[in-house]
Amino acid sequence: MSQQINLHEIIRQQQEQLAAMQAQIQALLAAGGGGTERAEGSNARPSMEVAKLAIFNGEAGKVGGFITACRLYLRIKMRGTSVEEQVQWVLSYVQGGSADVWKENVMEELEAGEVECETVEEFLTSLRKEFGGGEEESVKAAELRKLEQGGKTMEEFVQEFKRVARGSGYEGRPLVEEFKRGMNRGIRRKLMEAENPPASIEQWYRRATALDRNWRESRREEERLRGKKEQAGGAPK
Repeated sequence: MSQQINLHEIIRQQQEQLAAMQAQIQALLAAGGGGTERAEGSNARPSMEVAKLAIFNGEAGKVGGFITACRLYLRIKMRGTSVEEQVQWVLSYVQGGSADVWKENVMEELEAGEVECETVEEFLTSLRKEFGGGEEESVKAAELRKLEQGGKTMEEFVQEFKRVARGSGYEGRPLVEEFKRGMNRGIRRKLMEAENPPASIEQWYRRATALDRNWRESRREEERLRGKKEQAGGAPK
């Protein structure tokens, strides 16, 4: 009889301990302290927060950014889920405008088993074809022709140029010429007058970035030395 009582007591204590642990986990979650993954094991990685996607309404100029955001979220948050679940998640952010009719058609095809996508990437490709097409390319090309470095560093300009060039239809020599046109004149002149000027777009990216970085570091050093001279000149003798 005493053993049965002791057993009940042990079970009761374990239940109390479990309840206390669950309360601690809930408190950590409420305080933003890390989530269940860290509570379950010290080697578990904390959950990564991902920005919420903007609604896509079928506008051609926004389809590229929407697809990129979808890919990022799917890779971080939906690994291991089925293709159908991933497709349905993408569709939940397709709303308004011409996108509504397309979405309804796709949903009907999904329910009828007529959509056959082995990967979500195939579905995203079809979405780009539906809403991008030639209009997206023309928008990107027009944006590329207006792009200029201005006060941006070359690293910033290169990243912006790459983003706009993707899907613009520009490649090879025309792409190089647009990059040369958009960069600041001083850097362009130095690279074109070099003994071995860059040829490919990747060479232009790399050498223009290095030249711009060296020029900015040189300016900072000159300003530092000038400041030292001014301090020395103003010191009491």
